[in-house]
This record gives sequence, C-alpha cells and structure tokens, in this order.
Amino acid sequence: MSSTATQLGKQDSAKPQPQLRALLVEDNALDAALVLRALYKDGFEVTADVVQDEAAFTRTLRAHPPEVVLADYNLPNWKGMEALKVLRSEGLDIPMILVSGALGDVTAVECIKQGATDYVLKDGLARLPGVARRALREKDERGLRQQAEQDLAKKVDELARSNADLEQFAYVASHDLQEPLRMVTAYTQLLAERYRGKLDENADKFIGYASEGAQRIAVMAEVLQTLAPAIQESGARVTHDALPVVWADRTQLAQVFQNLVGNAIKFRGKEPPVVSVKAEKTTHRWRFSVSDNGIGIAPEFAENIFVVFQRLHARTEYPGNGIGLAICKKIVERNGGKIWVESQPGSGSSFKFTLPRHDPDEREGAPS
Repeated sequence: MSSTATQLGKQDSAKPQPQLRALLVEDNALDAALVLRALYKDGFEVTADVVQDEAAFTRTLRAHPPEVVLADYNLPNWKGMEALKVLRSEGLDIPMILVSGALGDVTAVECIKQGATDYVLKDGLARLPGVARRALREKDERGLRQQAEQDLAKKVDELARSNADLEQFAYVASHDLQEPLRMVTAYTQLLAERYRGKLDENADKFIGYASEGAQRIAVMAEVLQTLAPAIQESGARVTHDALPVVWADRTQLAQVFQNLVGNAIKFRGKEPPVVSVKAEKTTHRWRFSVSDNGIGIAPEFAENIFVVFQRLHARTEYPGNGIGLAICKKIVERNGGKIWVESQPGSGSSFKFTLPRHDPDEREGAPS
C-alpha cells in the first residue's frame, strides 16, 4: 500500500469539529478506514496518511508531521513499535497509539514501558477517540511543563547575570573611590594623632567628624556614582543624612542602596524624582529608609514585591527583571535585619530596613 491522504469529517459543516492530523501504520485498507471512521464518529475531523514500511513512514513524517501516530503492532515487513525509534531519531514528541487485532496484556505493558502512549484493540475501536484525546492533552501538558522549565532556567540565568553585574558595578565604583578615601582617612588620622588635645575642644571634635565621615561616606558615594546617568536623565534629587558605620558586607550593602535608590528613580511620577536616604537609631539596630515621591505601591502588594520575578508592571512600562528587591531582602536578612515598604498608590514609597548596631555575633537574638 502506498502512502495516501484521507480526510473525513467535511460532511457536517454546521458544527465545528476538532481537527486531527494522523499518520497510520497499517497494511489493511479496510482496517485503516475503520480507524478513521471511529475518530470521525466521535467528533474529529481527520486528515491521515497511511504507510506500511519504515521508508514511507520516515518520508511522510518529515513532509507532514502528524499530531498522533496510530500503528498496527505487527505488519508483514515492519513492526509498529519500530515507529518509536524513528520518532526518537527525528527528535519528535508525538504520541503513538498501538492499534492491533490481538495484543496480550504482557506485550501491551512492555510496549507502553518502551514508550507507546497506549493501545487499542481493533474490535474495541470505540475507545480510540478517548485514548487519542488523552494522548494529545498529555502532549500539551508536557509542552507547557517544558516551556515552564525553560522559562525558569532563563530566569535563573538572568538572576545570575544580574548579580554578577551588580557586583561588578559595586566593585568598579569601590575601586575608583578607594584611593581618594584612603588619602582623606590617612591625613585626618594623622591630624588626630599629632594635634588632638593641642588645639581647642571644637578642633578635636571636627577632626573626629572628618575621620569618621571619610569612612562612612563610601557606600553612598559608590551608589550615587553608579546611578549618576539615571539621576541626570531623570532630573532626580537624591539627598542623604550622615549615615552610620554598620557591621555588614560592604559590596552587598551597596547593592541594597543601589537597588532601592534606583527603583525610586525608575518608578517615578510626572514630577522629577526626589529621594531621601535616612538612618535612625533604635535600641539595638539602625533603621534605614529610602523614601521617594514616585508612583507608590498598593498595600496588598507590599510583600509580593520582595519575591523573585514578581513584577507589578509590564516590561514595556518599566524595564527590569523583577529580582532587585528579592536581592535586597536576601542581603538584609543575611546581615541580621529585615526589610519592608510603607506606601500608597500615587503617594510615593518608603522602603525601610534594619541592621544590627553591633556585630551580629555579639547581639544574637536582639529585637528590631
């Protein structure tokens, strides 16, 4: 039997029928017609090619890929199960259903173990439409699952690249600032060593301020330098109080401020961004805040925004990959603090986080 195309289901045009392209491995024309008739009677509009050997099967598979393969188990010159090998060699995920005149339970189970989707006996073709629908549904579910896995892998790659970029930004900014800051620190310490107690009380105080300030200015200076293009483009005004020295990883802390200040600039309203960074001393911790006059956040999203890949806006509205705040949360919690947001839509946002005032090992269990 040569390869033929058969279409059933055009007779009833009043009711749309699901279309199905099938590839039959069958050497009996009557049996092939009965298989197609069973599908048609159950609502399928079937277009099918019928082949009986490997060469015709492979040729038709490449020319007209089917949605399902219906294969007789045992043909004179070829076994239907051999179709599985061809499908795999072609890299195709197409369900294959065995349609046989006689197939023992042991043989049927072994065929399914090898990869056949299911089997239907020729004297029970009424089962075939249901088996075909289930096979197609399972294929769709596999496709959705594979797509989800691919999307997740892509997001993981994006997260890794974003972390690497943030670390690189912080490193470059830190490297550029190290030398001038070392100079300021060295000379203020030299002033303190040589002249403390030799000038008046105010001079000692001023020297102390300069020495301490040279050390604490670094992180915010790095952040503002990194965000300089965004600040200039948006016309943003970023201010910060004198910030304390804390026990935390320097690079990671720069990432936190860079994400929070960067978001304040990005999610702005019609007016130029106004961003304020402050620190407040509590009993055992420093409470930092990054406040803005931006678009704000609805209270019901106050927790979701710290979940990785959670976005409140489309990428076409605001660029980004939905990981910045998740990184902030991880860093703050790793350093013994917590982070949250206080906001209302249209009224700006205030992101707040705490860090221990002393080495976390010394203050383990201290309340916020």
